[in-house]
Amino acid sequence: MSYRLCAASGESIRCAIIGAMSKSESTSSHGSLIAVVVAAALVIVLALLSAFIWPGWALNKAPAQNPGAQKSSEAPTTPSITASPLPSDASELLKAMPDSVLNFARTNAAPSTNWSAATPIEEYTVTYGTGTAADTITLVTAQWSSADEAKTQYDSLAGSMTGQELGAGSVKVAGSATGSYTVKTDPADSGKAVALWQNDTVVFQATGSKDAVERFYQKFPL
Repeated sequence: MSYRLCAASGESIRCAIIGAMSKSESTSSHGSLIAVVVAAALVIVLALLSAFIWPGWALNKAPAQNPGAQKSSEAPTTPSITASPLPSDASELLKAMPDSVLNFARTNAAPSTNWSAATPIEEYTVTYGTGTAADTITLVTAQWSSADEAKTQYDSLAGSMTGQELGAGSVKVAGSATGSYTVKTDPADSGKAVALWQNDTVVFQATGSKDAVERFYQKFPL
């Protein structure tokens, strides 16, 4: 403001008042500016706290685990290879052998004589696999004319198994016990296992890697 307006003595009081008002207005404006700056700074600080401390929306957080992804890592239940056909003259026992068990598909089936000393009516060696050599299951199966004869063979084979026991119990069909089963590791290789079970007149013996055998025998339908 120009002080030339205050040259007259009669105006000196008025000039002083105007000067005081001007200073008061300046102080008030300055105070308001500080308040605005402080408020803006407070907003910024709160925004930063919200972004990086709580709830922390700006941080790169690992996504929640998807249950579907967990399932995808589980062992598959359907085969990726086609089951080999049975011989045209396959017996009823051989025809009863499933094409697949979980992701294990039948890769071969042929008559065998592993248990010929026990005089079974018929005996076969059936192999199952996933396409990976480590997952190959060798299944020997044979049938006798009576459940007692089959049990005799089962007891003989079970008695010769000396590895660590992985499971044992009764085989049940429709709630009735029709035989027994036992699963043990291979004493020569703890990474392998043998599952042996009797179901009425038939005896089965599955051999392969421990993981493969444990999955296979529990889902085998006979």
